[in-house]
Amino acid sequence: MQEQETESGFKNALRVLRFRNYRVYTIGNSISQIGIWIQRIAVGWLAWQLTHSGFWLGMCAAGDLVPSIVISPFAGALADRVNKVTLIQISMVLGMIQSWALAILTFMGIIDVWMLFGLTVALGTINALNQPARLAIIPNLVGPDSLGSAVAINSLIFNIARFIGPATAGFVIAEGNIGLAFTLNALTYVAFIYSVWLVDAPDDRRPVIGKSHFWRDLGGGYSYALRDPGIGKMFILLIITTVGIRGFVEMFPGFADEVFDRGPKGLAFLTATVGLGAVVGGLYMLRRNSLKGLATLVIRATLVMSLGLVAFAWTSTYWLALFFVFFVGIAMCATGIGAQTLIQTSTTPAMRGRVMGFYGMIFRAGPSMNALLLGGFSERFGMQWPVVGGACVCLLGWLWIRTHQSAIEHALEEDASRVAAQGAPAQ
Repeated sequence: MQEQETESGFKNALRVLRFRNYRVYTIGNSISQIGIWIQRIAVGWLAWQLTHSGFWLGMCAAGDLVPSIVISPFAGALADRVNKVTLIQISMVLGMIQSWALAILTFMGIIDVWMLFGLTVALGTINALNQPARLAIIPNLVGPDSLGSAVAINSLIFNIARFIGPATAGFVIAEGNIGLAFTLNALTYVAFIYSVWLVDAPDDRRPVIGKSHFWRDLGGGYSYALRDPGIGKMFILLIITTVGIRGFVEMFPGFADEVFDRGPKGLAFLTATVGLGAVVGGLYMLRRNSLKGLATLVIRATLVMSLGLVAFAWTSTYWLALFFVFFVGIAMCATGIGAQTLIQTSTTPAMRGRVMGFYGMIFRAGPSMNALLLGGFSERFGMQWPVVGGACVCLLGWLWIRTHQSAIEHALEEDASRVAAQGAPAQ
């Protein structure tokens, strides 16, 4: 039975790539994700070089915190009203301009931490604007039966990039060319802009009746997401884990230099090992071809992620740290793919942009808030203890969600069946 499900899961993944729109979009997205990770590592290392401060590591990581909280809900409502392809294209051009600005300032040797922070906030604003559209467009590119596999492939691409990008960044930074890292990211935007231009996705925006409806729609999206017995509790778990755990990667420059004394190459290995674990987790999730038991898997992976992070933070042995973050990467990927699949498949199409805007806000603002808290506490308690504290908060969240497990599974599977019966555009 398991072998049949595994085989079916991989076959479904191959079928997803036969959708032209999804295939073209995925190629450009794959290249862009590598560039994003190159820049992310470069920003962290540059912030550390400029300040040697855990606080500024957290601040630069949290540069997209306020934009995500303020803009993401509006961007979600906007994604339900405008052409998603156009919205993505405009934001990608703006992101490319931001990368070129970082590269030029760094090559000229005039960048300081305030410029770095300001440009990070600018990119956070751009990403908050486009993320709901990037998430909500996926069902437009594939058939409804392939949505779970499409989400898994997207996450797998993200995590393969998390392996390749940091390794590339580590090599570039070690050679003393941080500006080149920003240049590489700017160039990857070109590939993604071109691929999105080639996409011919169905335009599923809703007709706009009056301006006042925008605010009503905005509130309706939040109400729908939080009041649903399955989606609402899944969102609460996501809030707990993102604020408690998911910003720990942004602290890696401090861990690599201060805790393990390994420099930029140590930073690249730490980040790439999380990415490698996430690739393994993504491949495992790709094998699945059913929503049954998926909520249970997300809850169990939350436990593994929390315990693995406690073990990582407590050790001062570099190779043991790599071992632990590998399993944290597996669990993080499983929770991310599982939660997004459950939310996407359980949300009615008319609400998808707003719900995914809420999802995007949590997945951008939560890790940023976590990184900001970890950075602030690290100034007083060192790098390790704040990470342990965040993981313990997630363990408490796991205990709470565990008591609602059966009800969540039933509600989500029932919602998914109802949404699937409605159908979805898939050319």
